[in-house]
Amino acid sequence: MQNTSADHGQFSQKITKLAYQPNENLKYRIHYGVINAAVVNMSVSDPIMINNRKALSLKIEGETLSSFEWLYIVRDKLESWVDAENHTPLRYAKTARENDYYFQDVVVYNHKDKFLKNKKGKMPITENTQDVAAAIYYLRNLDYSNKAVGYEFPLNIYIDNQIYNLKLKYVGKETIKTDIGKVRCIKLKPELVVDRVFKSKDAMTVWVSDDDNHIPVRIQTDIYVGSLKVDIVKTQNLKSPMTSLVKK
Repeated sequence: MQNTSADHGQFSQKITKLAYQPNENLKYRIHYGVINAAVVNMSVSDPIMINNRKALSLKIEGETLSSFEWLYIVRDKLESWVDAENHTPLRYAKTARENDYYFQDVVVYNHKDKFLKNKKGKMPITENTQDVAAAIYYLRNLDYSNKAVGYEFPLNIYIDNQIYNLKLKYVGKETIKTDIGKVRCIKLKPELVVDRVFKSKDAMTVWVSDDDNHIPVRIQTDIYVGSLKVDIVKTQNLKSPMTSLVKK
């Protein structure tokens, strides 16, 4: 991403401490039922400059394994460039290749004038509007301490030329077994958009580590053609010690 002369103004998101840092990498495997179907990589870049602001690229890339491609082929990439101090999204790009389906989207945010712009034009935003990639990292920055079960965080998300006013519900804590060991987790249910993938708005559960990193540890969801489970397999360069790991 190159600098432009656009003025994005000062940001007012209430994020004062990021849970991630440059060069963090997270790796996941995806199970479709009992089949090992795909892999996902999440990565944070070195700092770059966008509009005279220090920014980080948050990248999420997923692809099906060759052994699964007889059934379904996926090559998806989401990338959000966010302010390195307070996580305000500055740019967003999506490329989705799924069998015969292909979709590309590029978004530029203008927080000074409260709009975002894509190839179809402009739409108004609030200071807390997130895209999909930014939202996944945004939930890591939220404060879950002292929240009652059922507490809901508002979540405004841009998805494919629409902005949805959704919620993220805190549903408790749970310790789960993973490839990296037993992990104490915070359990969340994000409200979904019912579309060509998700068949109900409450079809997903997310477990994030109960420590300062809040890394996604497991994601489980029902889709129209079955169920998916995404599990952590490797972490690199976490910002904080992973104190949620249960010692043997």
